[in-house]
Amino acid sequence: MLESLFVPTLIVALAEIGDKTQLLALLLAARYRRPWPIIWGIVLATLANHFAAAAIGSWVASQLSPALLAWILAASFLAVAGWTLIPDKLDDDDAGAGGRYGPFLATLVAFFLAEMGDKTQVATVMLAAQYEYLSLVVLGTTLGMLLANVPVVLAGNLAADRLPLNLIRRLAALAFLLLALYAGYQAWMLATPA
Repeated sequence: MLESLFVPTLIVALAEIGDKTQLLALLLAARYRRPWPIIWGIVLATLANHFAAAAIGSWVASQLSPALLAWILAASFLAVAGWTLIPDKLDDDDAGAGGRYGPFLATLVAFFLAEMGDKTQVATVMLAAQYEYLSLVVLGTTLGMLLANVPVVLAGNLAADRLPLNLIRRLAALAFLLLALYAGYQAWMLATPA
């Protein structure tokens, strides 16, 4: 049961380092210099976005056979492992979303939009398809998002400039690769007659 919380927390925390939403957090922190409204905006935007993603993942899991789901998860985790190695850039559209409404609303809108189709949202769909406890997956992915973004908001440029982003991207890719291998193993075991 706790695996449903801890694995998503670790995966998203690693995947989020250097992600465009982390760059967005840095931009919002520099622009508004009011960390708590930004942090609360991140919390609510992430909960909403990742709950929707987890609901989709849970529904997909209920529609597929366990073996087919495991093969799809293995391929998806492998694809996200490769995607994680590609550095993100902050799009001008993401940076400007909600900018005139103050730090909380600007963060809420910008983070929700920036997470759409992002690798951490895709990871949330896959993790919810893999784990039974949807609420723990959402809590875990949200905690992972906060672990990666709150220090950036609180410390601004100092923390972001000192992080070994290439190493962290590789560790995140390795974590997704391990999940792909585990899902592939599960698929193989389900497909192999007993």
